[in-house]
Amino acid sequence: MSRQILVPVDGSPKSLEGLEYAVTTYPEDRVTVLSVMTPHGAWNDGDKSLSQAQFENWYDEAREETDDILDEAREVASDHGAEITTEVAVGEPWRAIVEYAEENDIDHIIMGSHGRDDDSPLPLGSVAETVMRRSPVLVSIIR
Repeated sequence: MSRQILVPVDGSPKSLEGLEYAVTTYPEDRVTVLSVMTPHGAWNDGDKSLSQAQFENWYDEAREETDDILDEAREVASDHGAEITTEVAVGEPWRAIVEYAEENDIDHIIMGSHGRDDDSPLPLGSVAETVMRRSPVLVSIIR
C-alpha cells in the first residue's frame, strides 16, 4: 500500500531539495506538491482593504509565479522519473499545508527547512517550525 506524501514548494532551493528527496526516497508512494499563494504582498502600506480589481491583479501575478514554481517541480520530478500531482492553495503557508494534510489523508510531509530566505542563521524557518508543531502527521525537514 503506497503512502500519500505532501511536499510544499515555494521555489526555494530547499523546497526543491525536499521534492527531490521525496521522489528518490519514496518512489512507490504518491507525491503531491503544494504551492501556497500568500496574499500578504497584495496590501500596500498596511491597508487591509483591496478592491476587486486589485485582488484580481494580485491573484493573476501570484498564479503566474506559482505556475512557474510548479513547472520547476515537475521538471525535478521528471528528472528522477517520478510522477507528481500538483495543487495550489491561497492563504497563510503553514495553515494551508496543515489543512491540506488533514483534509486529504496525507501520511507524511516532506519540506525544506527554509523558504525563500535561505541564508537565515536559524536552523528552521517559521513555516517549517510551525508545520512541525501543528501537523497531524510525520514531518521530515530537509536541511
